Amino acid sequence: MTFNVSKCKELHIGSKNVRFEYTGRSENREYNIKALIGRGSFSRVVRVEHRATKQPFAIKIIETKAKEGREVCESELNVLRRVSHRNIIQLMEVFESHERVYMVMELATGGELFDRIIAKGSFTERDATRVLQMVLDSIKYLHSLGITHRDLKPENLLYYHPGVDSKILVTDFGLASSGNKAGDWLMRTTCGTPEYIAPEILLRKPYTNAVDAWALGVITYIMLSGSMPFEEENRTRLYRMILKGRYSFAGEPWPNVSNLAKDFITRLLTIDPNDRMTASQALKHPWIVTMAASSSMKNLHRSISQNLMRRASSRCHSSKSGHSSGSNKSRRNWEKDLLERNLKYQPHHELQ
Repeated sequence: MTFNVSKCKELHIGSKNVRFEYTGRSENREYNIKALIGRGSFSRVVRVEHRATKQPFAIKIIETKAKEGREVCESELNVLRRVSHRNIIQLMEVFESHERVYMVMELATGGELFDRIIAKGSFTERDATRVLQMVLDSIKYLHSLGITHRDLKPENLLYYHPGVDSKILVTDFGLASSGNKAGDWLMRTTCGTPEYIAPEILLRKPYTNAVDAWALGVITYIMLSGSMPFEEENRTRLYRMILKGRYSFAGEPWPNVSNLAKDFITRLLTIDPNDRMTASQALKHPWIVTMAASSSMKNLHRSISQNLMRRASSRCHSSKSGHSSGSNKSRRNWEKDLLERNLKYQPHHELQ
């Protein structure tokens, strides 16, 4: 799937509408702005309605004056122009003015996986595997194209609609990397979200798309327990926990979680990326296969950890909702953070 970026003159953007005029063409596009649904360091996302057709969309407005804003924009466009998958957010049109890029995207109205985790009083293994099947299939597809997401987390997984049968959409490709289709390229940029970042990234060594599998292990743990596998307010101690692969299946609700589910998590949260399951292998794991065919609806009674509740509270105050408006942690700040902490710890398994 290929998109041309339409050069446009921005006629008006206000509280109620945004209107574009194509350069060299008489037609224009006009959208009525309904709500602000996301805000980031270099972007904001608004829910809009096409004035003529009344069709709803989301428009991501990226400020490109700053270098970091341009990098995020280029990264996201490089991915979304190439992909076509039912579980990846779809890019409809792109407009470019002098200082901004406007990405018109399909609108997901069901909220984030993060919000569902916070809201649900119980969660089943079947619920979790249904979500994971969709996410794994999209990640397998991305990896086949040489694309690594590098910032997978519940906040970047959207429900298409509020219903229980909604599909999941992977979004926010601002930190994504595009390499070769063989899947054996190496990346070096230090980036991601602290609690989901793979140990090989923390070690500042060249890494592969296996970092996405690690993040999926963290997400699975959260879905089944309501807490994070690596939970520590002190950033240095958090990093050391990740580097050691130190997490636990002790306490509630883990006695009620199947051994297959725990094995699935363990095979993803493996320190050595060469031993970690790939997305393709994870789709064939017995837990995913058997739960997909199971009618079991056993609830996993559990409480949400204080860490996740704090995140939920802070996100309410930051107007973060629905479509992601971009990662808050810049690549440059990540490098500075790790260098200041001088992390030199070597994991139990020697990385290749």
